[in-house]
Amino acid sequence: MTTRVHATSAGADTTPRGVPTAQDLLSLARLTERFAPYHGSHPLRLPGTFAVRGNTTSSQLVHGVYRPSVCIVAQGAKRVFLGPEVFDYDERKMLMFSVELPVASEIVRASPGMPFLCVKIEFEPQRVAELSRRVFTHGLPDVRENRGVGVGDATGEIVNAATRLLSLMGDARDAELLAPLVMDEILIRLLRGPLGPRLAQIGREDTGAQRVTKAVDWVRAHFDRPMAVETLAELVHMSPSAFHGHFKAVTNMSPLQFQKALRLREARRLMLTANMDVAGAGRQVGYVSASQFIREYRRLFGNAPARDVALLRQQGETQADLN
Repeated sequence: MTTRVHATSAGADTTPRGVPTAQDLLSLARLTERFAPYHGSHPLRLPGTFAVRGNTTSSQLVHGVYRPSVCIVAQGAKRVFLGPEVFDYDERKMLMFSVELPVASEIVRASPGMPFLCVKIEFEPQRVAELSRRVFTHGLPDVRENRGVGVGDATGEIVNAATRLLSLMGDARDAELLAPLVMDEILIRLLRGPLGPRLAQIGREDTGAQRVTKAVDWVRAHFDRPMAVETLAELVHMSPSAFHGHFKAVTNMSPLQFQKALRLREARRLMLTANMDVAGAGRQVGYVSASQFIREYRRLFGNAPARDVALLRQQGETQADLN
């Protein structure tokens, strides 16, 4: 069963207090377009910040891995799939990842004249932890929902802060000296909002979510190796049953499903960018059986490896276009 998290479209300026106005969004869109003049994800001067542009709606799902981050949309709409769950976001909704996750996505509203425009800001755990202690002076709040991705309302304050952040990226000294201050403002506003408790988990060492994050890091670094869930649970000091439950709550996947998703995405990348053949890519990411690799690849991407890669090249797309 598919669970969908809905987002509404931007409308006129007759909106509730705190909701970004049309002028707020137009200012952010103009700057985003300046730093993203063509389709793709464009790094900005401040590490971990990106201007993202998509010129058309997606012809097929784009598969990639998102680091802990927030996506603030200036124009257009996008959809992210995490297992059976669907997360829609646009000018009125922000998407936030609190754990590194492999997901599929598609742009659902964009055109050459009105492209999808978004600012993506990745989180630095240590800074999140420092600011969380200042925001939550009486202790960090409990988190009702441990899922590693969530959607929350955008606000005019956050949209305007993102606009000021981009306005500093044209000058190297401004980006170095002033942009981190605006980044802190955005983080503080996020921490004080509905997504705050979930964001605060990124900087904590003692939560189930952070133990899952440690396991995710291990799997990401060793995805091509055989993996025993019991060993992974021991690594993060949890019983196998508790670890499995926490892992699925955060990622919506079992540890083995998570490893499989990483393997198949890396195999796709190797075939696309390194011109590796199907058998070689399967072996490189840890598959012993070529038939199993092809079967699982088709199940995830919808086509056998050779056909999938040929179609991607024909369409001029890559799996990491907008990640």
